[in-house]
Amino acid sequence: MEDVLARVWDNLGGRIGGPLTFRLILQPVMATILAVKAGLQDARDHRPPYFWAILTSPDERRELLQQGWKAVAKIFVLAVVIDVVYQIIVFRWVYPGELLIIAFVLACAPYLLVRGPVNRIATATREGRHV
Repeated sequence: MEDVLARVWDNLGGRIGGPLTFRLILQPVMATILAVKAGLQDARDHRPPYFWAILTSPDERRELLQQGWKAVAKIFVLAVVIDVVYQIIVFRWVYPGELLIIAFVLACAPYLLVRGPVNRIATATREGRHV
């Protein structure tokens, strides 16, 4: 088990300087743009911050997760495809666990981390409060 974790850690770190490195910037930027757009819409619609609502509103959780997935699905799939190509080029093998980690970090994490704060900032700005 330790060997597997060490390999995963080394492989994930190796992506920073390897081929197709542009995706490590491009995909989070695309997810962030979508999150900003959705966060501004949330502020206009007077909705609570996205990630907070997922954590605290069990009645709305399913709908919110579907909405978020719909927004980042294309970026997630693109991250999966590009990482498959990367793994075939570098490792001559595909590691599904690493694939899912990278796709989540590049597509979903920025969306989750940005949408709520954009909502809060837009709401505070609209109401004339200091952020």
